[in-house]
Amino acid sequence: MLHLHHCISARSFRPLWMLEELQLPYQLHMLPFPPRAKARWFLDENPLGTVPLLVQGEVRMTESAAMCQYLAATHSDAGLDVAPTHPAYGAYLNWLHMSDATLTFPQTLVLRYGRFEPAERQQPQVVEDYSRWFLARLRAVETALIHSRSDYLCAGRFTAADVAVGYALLLAQHLGLDAQFGPATQGYWQRLQQRPGYQRAMTVQVRAAEEQGVPTTPAPETRP
Repeated sequence: MLHLHHCISARSFRPLWMLEELQLPYQLHMLPFPPRAKARWFLDENPLGTVPLLVQGEVRMTESAAMCQYLAATHSDAGLDVAPTHPAYGAYLNWLHMSDATLTFPQTLVLRYGRFEPAERQQPQVVEDYSRWFLARLRAVETALIHSRSDYLCAGRFTAADVAVGYALLLAQHLGLDAQFGPATQGYWQRLQQRPGYQRAMTVQVRAAEEQGVPTTPAPETRP
């Protein structure tokens, strides 16, 4: 059985969306955000105190993009993986890693210094600079989509890379940066949101939070 520890609309949404796309059985363990402060017991499960945490037998993972790759590769018949022999394999891996290291990273600074820190520690200049950084890096997505013969980023079809990059777009929406998406990225983001797997994941996380007595405020909307 797969176990996913998750906060609403945190980076753990990536593996949750993957699980719904793959329609795998799993158990969803909801946590208040941030868990390292509001669910101290979770440190025994993950010393980082962060989500996601994905557990399957002896497998324990804490990196959301890696989880997307793992789930796609271990259930390759579903078609969300790209094989090493495929010409798009390099692009696939690049998008998976770019999704977090390049796209989500600057957004975490915007969140911390624009929302999560108390008023006296907030840094408007950091928020402005890293919002611009994110939008500048997002040009890679816009350019790829303009030149693609597909509605998706690589291999001519929807893959785990789209889930990983799609979460960065969801986070940008929470930050109010989606109005600055280019037209190709806007259309791409609309297509991703229309996927049944995405919609199920959005519904499941709220229902699970309510059932488990966890606040339903999305993690990016958290205030001190």
